Amino acid sequence: MNVGRLDVKIKRVCSRKRSRDGLKTRLTPVPKRRGGVGTPPCPAGRRTSSIMADTPAVYCSDSEDLFGDYDSILEDSSVLAKLDDAEQDERWRAARGDAADERDFTALRPPKGPDRRPGEDVLTDSILTDSVLTDSILDALADEPFEELPASQLQFQEEVEGKVKRSRLQAGDKTSTPFRSPRGTSESGPEPNPEDEPKSRARRSVAEQLKRTMLGNAAATPAVSRTAVMKEAVVSEEISVAMRAMETVSAVTPDLGPFFGLPSRVKDLMYKLRGINSLYDWQETCLNLDCVQQRRNLIYSLPTSGGKTLVAEILILRELLCRRKDCLFVLPYISLVQEKVRGLASFGLELDFMVEEYAGSKGRFPPVKRSNKRSLYVATIEKAHGLINSLIEIGRLGDLGLLVVDELHMLGDGSRGAVIEMTLAKVQYVSETTQIIGMSATLGNIKDLQTFLRAENYTNDFRPVELKEYVKLKDTIYEVNPKEEDCFRFSRLLNYKYSSAMQKIDPDHIIALVTEVIPTHSCLVFCPTKKNCENVAGMICKYLKKDFLQHREAEKAALLRDLRDSGSGSVCPVLRRTVPFGLAYHHSGLTTEERKLVEEAYSSGVLCLLACTSTLAAGINLPARRVILRSPYLAADFLKRSQYKQMVGRAGRAGIDSVGESILILQDKDRTLAQTLVSAPMENCYSNLLLDDGKGLLSLILSLIGLNMTSSLDQVQDFLRGTLLSVQQQQLCVRRSLQEAVHQSVELLKEKQLVTAADDCRGPTLRVTQLGRATYKGSVDLTYSDLLYKDLSKGLEGLLLNSCLHLVYLVTPYDMIPQSQPDWMIYYRQFTLLSAAEQKMSAAVGVPESFVARKAAGQTVKKAGAGLKRGSCSDSVFCVPDCEPASGPEDVPGSGSDLSAEGNQHLERRRSFPAESGLRSDAAQLLRSLLLLCAALH
Repeated sequence: MNVGRLDVKIKRVCSRKRSRDGLKTRLTPVPKRRGGVGTPPCPAGRRTSSIMADTPAVYCSDSEDLFGDYDSILEDSSVLAKLDDAEQDERWRAARGDAADERDFTALRPPKGPDRRPGEDVLTDSILTDSVLTDSILDALADEPFEELPASQLQFQEEVEGKVKRSRLQAGDKTSTPFRSPRGTSESGPEPNPEDEPKSRARRSVAEQLKRTMLGNAAATPAVSRTAVMKEAVVSEEISVAMRAMETVSAVTPDLGPFFGLPSRVKDLMYKLRGINSLYDWQETCLNLDCVQQRRNLIYSLPTSGGKTLVAEILILRELLCRRKDCLFVLPYISLVQEKVRGLASFGLELDFMVEEYAGSKGRFPPVKRSNKRSLYVATIEKAHGLINSLIEIGRLGDLGLLVVDELHMLGDGSRGAVIEMTLAKVQYVSETTQIIGMSATLGNIKDLQTFLRAENYTNDFRPVELKEYVKLKDTIYEVNPKEEDCFRFSRLLNYKYSSAMQKIDPDHIIALVTEVIPTHSCLVFCPTKKNCENVAGMICKYLKKDFLQHREAEKAALLRDLRDSGSGSVCPVLRRTVPFGLAYHHSGLTTEERKLVEEAYSSGVLCLLACTSTLAAGINLPARRVILRSPYLAADFLKRSQYKQMVGRAGRAGIDSVGESILILQDKDRTLAQTLVSAPMENCYSNLLLDDGKGLLSLILSLIGLNMTSSLDQVQDFLRGTLLSVQQQQLCVRRSLQEAVHQSVELLKEKQLVTAADDCRGPTLRVTQLGRATYKGSVDLTYSDLLYKDLSKGLEGLLLNSCLHLVYLVTPYDMIPQSQPDWMIYYRQFTLLSAAEQKMSAAVGVPESFVARKAAGQTVKKAGAGLKRGSCSDSVFCVPDCEPASGPEDVPGSGSDLSAEGNQHLERRRSFPAESGLRSDAAQLLRSLLLLCAALH
């Protein structure tokens, strides 16, 4: 009987995992499928044994996926069943011993050796061994190559073939396959022990070996491409190099690579994302200082645009990647925080760390603790203080490895400087492992800051682009030269013809100054107020030539479309008029999306001029060829030298311009002050904890007690020895000593019921009250804390759920009280448009209709008593802690002063409220003024 060679094809069906329904269909025997396809007919010329049709079906478990996520070896029925059938068929034939009908299997084997006996070329009556079956079946399977099998199956095939070859070589002059006699003895070897015979018969069949291999495939990892393997190998090699480097250096100064202790990948990212190929000499010197390598505190001072921020970013990356510690980057303004978050987010994605924004309403206290990733917190001054408080409270300040403070000279800037001092003092008191890096303008008393922070100082006067300073008086330009007697040296006259109408509109010759550089070069015009920024931008575009409209016209049209999309279909009328000329304004009135679009357009050259406030000078990377200072005043205050240097420092774009120019526009009355401004030495920086009758010291002591950092006067005194106030107490504590100031502050906190003192065996113990805890956690001004709590309690009586009027009442800040002077006739007309419920609420907070009517008639109204109290500014203080506190006790309600004419500023700030709250637009003016009026009545 001739048996046809088993024809098994290897077929790749799908690379994805099959569903269970598919498994059930394929693993069910063909005869029992309903509506299924039977076994395909055999090709012509092939002969198969009829016994295979009668072989019992072999079932596979429906609940066991043998193939997992890998390719299936399937045709119309299970390949395992076919292999079992073939094996049983061969055993049955050998048992029958029908030698006449047997087909010569030796043709399937390699050529015979020279010593092969002729009788061995034909099957005898002995039973075929497992090796015969293995050879014949593998030879049948070898008709089609295993090219598409997974790697583990290919390895299995090679191992089996190797074993067969080795067995044939070892056989020597004997047959490649020994035959057994009917009694079970082998012709090529000794008679085995009968007890060992079952063991010899227990050899694994081909089907069982394939089953085992397939199960191994299911548990093995999927095959990946050669490119992925190579990438993984490169990464593994870098990690191993980094680990070996870490083992060879100390734990204090880990070094992972050649780029200032960082891997070379960071250098590549600097070039890819920032275009920075090399560092300035001073930056390399600073990064290689001993204090930096040994993680000691450092203050470094350079002029604006010198590249200070890049050094800080490299130190931050080294802390995040090498020491695996969190970092805090403190910036003075929300716009700077947002810009820095955008700039560092790409590094976080590439290098696997988090960049978290703490500005405005963003930020979580305490921050989320992550086990696998480090975090970089980018925060404003006030948010950074709250973040440090929350880390101290939960005992996680040790996770903070580095604290970087930009504009460190703002320590001397009023109440915000006091917040910086509190933050730094707390970090130094609690954590000895946190490194502090301060970036500062050049200061006259930098030694005091060094003593306060226990830091070293690095100073350099490097500027990448030369800066030339000028002032303008009337139509004459003077160069600033401190060596001259009056500091000014004649340079040139303006060459621009002004008509009489233009002279009235532009008496400062701003149009002449800007048209000398735009649109070829960029220009910044610093203005004292936000409204002035918009007015200047609108005024300039009125007198520009039509040629400005054609400069990059398509890109400016695209910018307007983007601005319109960001504003839900509307765009600011000023921007709609100025952008086609390449002009725009930049101040805090822009939304986040508008600010981003304007800054990107200016950086790419689509916009050539920005009229901006001083916020842009504090660090936003928008340099210009020429910087014009519209006035030497910032609001109503004359510029400080540090502010002036920040603004003029924006002049000169590194890599683009060879020189930068600054022009300060002066009036004759300001000439003397301007001479002092441009020639005086840098100001000194002093502590502000005692500013406004010690308001900062009060807040500091309250938070120390609330955070359980101190519980007695002695501990408070010990903490204050580590403050800038202690370093400068000889200059600042003239009227009273620091110890007396502490005693008075604690007594005042007791009077306000913010802290209590309990006697125990160790003396008086200070504890914070619930109101005190809410005060320091909410960053509430202590001047208003008790009044705020009482007004909130009183405000419950005027709560109306069917109106939004009480919400406006609650969010109006105390320091806005003197800034509104309503027109009482308009006020009365708007009041009558309120609903009955809203008028009832108005009367509940102290503004009845009779009062408004008497004011509209011009009658004198007696001041209201204590029962008519001003609504609180709770949301403004609690939800927006980036707001600066009130300027002083003179702003406290009840001073008796009338509302000033500056209320328009407040009304402008509130102009979007009616649309957001759904209130009627005809009542909007009343609601704004009503809430301010309530404070005046107090």
